[in-house]
Amino acid sequence: MKVQGRPYRTIWQESEGGDVSIIDQTKLPHEFSVVRLGSLAEAAHAIRAMLVRGAPLIGASAAWGLYLGMREDSSDAGLAEACETLLATRPTAVNLRWAIERVGGALRDTAAAERVAVAARMAAEICDEDVDICRSIGEHGAEVIRSTWEKGGRAKPVQIMTHCNAGWLATVDWGTATAPIYVAHEAGVPVHVWVDETRPRNQGASLTAWELGEHGVPCTLICDNAGGHLMSRGEVDLLITGTDRTTANGDVANKIGTYLKALAAADNRVPFYVALPGPTIDWTLDDGARIPIEERGAEEVTRIAGRAESGRVEAVDIAPPGCSAANPAFDVTPARLVTGLITERGICEASQGGLAGLYPERSRGKAAS
Repeated sequence: MKVQGRPYRTIWQESEGGDVSIIDQTKLPHEFSVVRLGSLAEAAHAIRAMLVRGAPLIGASAAWGLYLGMREDSSDAGLAEACETLLATRPTAVNLRWAIERVGGALRDTAAAERVAVAARMAAEICDEDVDICRSIGEHGAEVIRSTWEKGGRAKPVQIMTHCNAGWLATVDWGTATAPIYVAHEAGVPVHVWVDETRPRNQGASLTAWELGEHGVPCTLICDNAGGHLMSRGEVDLLITGTDRTTANGDVANKIGTYLKALAAADNRVPFYVALPGPTIDWTLDDGARIPIEERGAEEVTRIAGRAESGRVEAVDIAPPGCSAANPAFDVTPARLVTGLITERGICEASQGGLAGLYPERSRGKAAS
């Protein structure tokens, strides 16, 4: 996707054997900043402090984190430490463990002297695969948008609502929930996006609105609580969100507030789609209630950052001094509220059978275990 007319990925290696660069998402939308990661500790910090975020990008960042860890210490002890350090950063996104198990497992069977090169190659492969997956999600999901437009007589843009950021900033490129929007937009289908601000971190306001605007997609920012109102007035044609973990039965964990959007959509008969890559499916779980929900710091609720009239970016308190705050980062939307799951292999019902139809090899393996 583009920033000031120039195409970017969210993570890349500067040169063979060199450091890894990322876009610091904590600085957006007020500053576009590229940060260079040169160590395991810096990679772990980037994931934990959400300089990078979104399930697919967390997985890609963890893979590059293992590469950086191997540059420091490619011994068995160094590998174990690198895996343990990265696994502790974010508990909800299943891609984190998936990437660490994929790369870490291969490195255990690799001679120590070759681990740096193998880790770099595998991290690059994961990034390229993610781009291909997200593009495929976009192509399948764009058919839903096109169909909605054609059913409406092509007289006006398709009105799409999002929640949080499941855009290219949450992946290596294209995004999950935004990929269908970008593909439809580039194909000439008129779209307009209602961008949920997504408290408490405001990732809709700071990230989704920013990236859509940079790419020229028409959008309007709304506060979280306006979603149901717009749906009840017929101003939303469909919702598309992402997910950090999807269980084998189709339950989806996504940024806090997604469940409320799904409830409002069901009450107003607005289709609610969830876009996800295959690695985000947790085949070990059959019930979303078993997904661990990350509890983040209270300061994300009690403080907010923005650009002051002086031009400086400042953080201010919005709650009384000493006020306690709870900050669950995710909620779980049950499969019964999901119209369909948009994957790189097609669109399916949010159910065990629907997912098994698209990923028979995974469902067979699960049954065998």
